[in-house]
Amino acid sequence: MGLGAGAIAREEKPASKPYRIDIHHHLFPPSYSSAIVAQGQSSPPAWTPARSIEEMDKSGIALAVVSLSAPNVTFPDAQLNRRLAREVNEYGAQMARDYPGRFGLFAVLPLADVEASLAELEYALDTLKAEGIGLMTSYGAKWLGDGSFAPVWAELNRRKALIYTHPHSPDCCGNLNVGLPPQDIEWATDTTRTIASLLFSGTAARYPDLRWIFSHGGGTTPFLLSRFLYEEKTMKQAREQMPHGLLYELKKFYYDVAQANHPGALDALLRLVPVSQVMFGTDYPFRAGAEVIDGLRAHRFAPQELRAIERNNAVRLMPGLRI
Repeated sequence: MGLGAGAIAREEKPASKPYRIDIHHHLFPPSYSSAIVAQGQSSPPAWTPARSIEEMDKSGIALAVVSLSAPNVTFPDAQLNRRLAREVNEYGAQMARDYPGRFGLFAVLPLADVEASLAELEYALDTLKAEGIGLMTSYGAKWLGDGSFAPVWAELNRRKALIYTHPHSPDCCGNLNVGLPPQDIEWATDTTRTIASLLFSGTAARYPDLRWIFSHGGGTTPFLLSRFLYEEKTMKQAREQMPHGLLYELKKFYYDVAQANHPGALDALLRLVPVSQVMFGTDYPFRAGAEVIDGLRAHRFAPQELRAIERNNAVRLMPGLRI
């Protein structure tokens, strides 16, 4: 039986063995990498399952739940997106079979194509036994609270599914000239946009059995909290869309600490949610596990809190993990 939101699960394995569970770990199957290059995107990293395992072993990571980073399956060709979603999901599921106890899968959906997404989520969850669904924060000019995605949320809510999200550059903001690539500023902002979209559209409250994970400590959400609370207070429609309140919904969400493991990010996040909602993520192959581990250690969590972040919260959310 699942634990309450404020509870911390008991430890299952001795600390001397690899025990961490990485829920922010990317895969780049050959067909997907080839599609990125063919579509004129920047070259993908040199990745293989063996390289993932090598990094996991260095960092005491027992299991990584893999998912796509940007650009994901968001190409102009709808048929290409459908094909790649199936190929990526089958590749990730095969990784889990080839390396027992080392990998899980957040399955990708071609979300802009709702009909294809409904078919793919059924296959991914029922046949491939994926741990959950992995989505981008935005698709073109639509964020996850957009009403066009409602059939997908209804079906995933019926299944009480887990949804992992990763930021992307929306149509509005991929070419901003600020001297940095979009991911350095824009991606954290896009996570916040999609959180706001889910809250203020009423999507989060309308589908209460969905379980959401947001990358990078929730982006800039903790910093903007007072602005969100002000709008909730002053907008009648906002109160109607969140009958239990904005903070109630935010505290239900989960947040990983990939690239959000430094003092400012952790302090802000932990003033918003309890440790039970915080999860270990590395962002491999773009970042190494050592960065996250050092950041968490420097924060001086109590041992049971650290164990919850690094492993037990993931076990509670995904009791079917094959570990």
